[in-house]
Amino acid sequence: MSKWAELQRLHDVNKGRHILDLFDEGRAGDFSVTADGMLFDYSKTNIDSATRAALVRLAEVSGVAEKRAAMFSGEKINDTEGRAVLHVALRAGDEAVIRVDGQDVLPEVRRIRAACAAFARDVRSGAFQGQGGRITDVVNIGIGGSDLGPAMATLALAPYHDGPRCHFVSNVDGAHIHDVLQGLDPTTTLVIVASKTFTTIETMTNADTAKRWMAAKVADPAAQFAAVSTARDRTSAYGIDPARVFGFEDWVGGRYSMWGPIGLALMIAVGPERFEEFLAGGRAMDEHFLTAPFAANMPVMLALVGIWHNQICGHATRAVLPYDQRLARLPAYLQQLEMESNGKRVAIDGSDLETHSGPVVWGEPGTNGQHAFYQLIHQGTRVVPCEFLVARRGHEPDLVHQHLLLVANCLAQAEALLRGRSLDEARAIMARKGLTGAELERQARHRVFPGNRPSTVLAYDRLTPFTLGQIIALYEHRVFVEGVILGINSYDQWGVELGKELALALQPVLEGKAGTEGKDGSTAALVEFLR
Repeated sequence: MSKWAELQRLHDVNKGRHILDLFDEGRAGDFSVTADGMLFDYSKTNIDSATRAALVRLAEVSGVAEKRAAMFSGEKINDTEGRAVLHVALRAGDEAVIRVDGQDVLPEVRRIRAACAAFARDVRSGAFQGQGGRITDVVNIGIGGSDLGPAMATLALAPYHDGPRCHFVSNVDGAHIHDVLQGLDPTTTLVIVASKTFTTIETMTNADTAKRWMAAKVADPAAQFAAVSTARDRTSAYGIDPARVFGFEDWVGGRYSMWGPIGLALMIAVGPERFEEFLAGGRAMDEHFLTAPFAANMPVMLALVGIWHNQICGHATRAVLPYDQRLARLPAYLQQLEMESNGKRVAIDGSDLETHSGPVVWGEPGTNGQHAFYQLIHQGTRVVPCEFLVARRGHEPDLVHQHLLLVANCLAQAEALLRGRSLDEARAIMARKGLTGAELERQARHRVFPGNRPSTVLAYDRLTPFTLGQIIALYEHRVFVEGVILGINSYDQWGVELGKELALALQPVLEGKAGTEGKDGSTAALVEFLR
C-alpha cells in the first residue's frame, strides 16, 4: 500500500467539512507549536487529530529522523553530487564537532568567520578605506543564493544598520548595475563579488562593469574589491588581495549560504555582534528541530502542513504573506529556497515521482497584497493556502497605532479566509442597502466569500537578528523534511543548467558571429528580430 493512502482516505472522507466545525476551546492551543518565543498556528487548516497522526507517521516511515541525523553528522546526503549538506555547520556552536570524511570542518568555519568579522570591523571603523576616504557604500554583486539571501536579510534588519549603506546587484540587465552605481562615489565604494567559482557569467559581467566604473576615478580599482569565492587563482588574476577573499566549502549550497561569507555585506551593515545573534537564532531552531517530537516540532509541522495542502489536497501554490514590510524580499528568497530545492521530477533513485513535487511559492507583504491579489485568494475558484507572518511589536515606538492596524489586518485576513460570508449574510447586507428582488439576489451573489480556506500564522515578538535567524532556519528545515518525504534530493539544481548552456551558445549568434543552424524556427526568428 502507498504511504500516501491513509492521508488520501482521510482527505476524501473530510474534504467537505468546514474548518470552523473543528474548533473547540482547545483547538488553537492543540494545533500550534512554540519554539523560543515563536508561535506557529496551523489551527485554521482542515487537519484534525487523526490527520496529524497520519502525517507524523508519514514523516516517520519516510525516514525524516534518520536523514536528519545523517545531515547533521556530515554524511553526503546530496548523493547526485557526492556532497555533505552542512549549512547548519556555518551556525554551529563553539563546542560542536561535525566531521566530513573524518575531518572536523568547524575549525575552518570559525577561522573564516573570524576573518570576515575582522574585515567587517575594519570597513566599519575606517581602518580599511577607499582611495577617497572612509567606505560609505558597499555593493554586493552576486546572483541566486549569492544575492537573494543577503539582500533579503539586509533589508529585514534595517533597524540595526550602523555601517556603510549596502546595495545589491544581481541581474545581468545593464539597467540594474547602472541604477545601483548611479549616485555612488567610486572612491568610497567597496565592491564584494560573490561567486564560488568566480565564473558565474552574470556576476562576472557585472563585476567587470563595476571595475570599469571605479577605474575611471581611482588608480587601483581592485584595491576596493573583495571576493566571496573558492577560486583564489581567478580572484588573484582579477587583482584582489588574498586577504580580502573569503571561501566556503562545497557542502554549502548557494541558497543556504548566507550564514557564512556570503553574508559579508550583512555583517558589514549590522556588525559582527548582530550577525552572531542572527547565527544564534538559526542555531536555536536547529536545536529545536533536532530534539522536539515531531508533533511539537515547528519545522516538521510546517512541512507536514505543506505536504497536506500540496500533495494530498492538490493545492498547487502557497502564498507567503509577511505582515512585516522589512520582510518584503522573503517571498522571493523562499521562491528560490523551496522551488530550486524541491522542484524535481525524479526520486533519488532516478525513478519518476509518484506524486507532485514542491508547490509554486509566491507572495507580497501585507497590507499591499490586500489591494492586489487577495481578491483571487478570497473569491477565486482555486484555493491558495496562505502563510501569514506577523510580529507582536514593531521598531517604531511612535507608530504603535500603525503597527496595531497592521496586526489587525493580518488577523482579519486569516479570519476572513476561514469564515467567509454566506449568501444569506450577503442578502441581508443588500437588503439593508434597500435592494429587493432579482437585483438584491444578483448583488448578493457578488458578495459571497466561500471561506473554509486554509491559512497558518507564524507569530513572533519583533523582527530582530535572532528572530530572522529562526525564521530562515525554520524554512530551510521545512524544505529538508518535505524533500525527504517526497524522496528527492533537495540539494542539487540540475534544472538551472540547460538554459545557461543554451544562453552561452546563443550569445555569439546574437553577436552575428554564428548562424542559427540547428535552432527551432521560433528561436531563429526571434534572433533575427532581436539582433
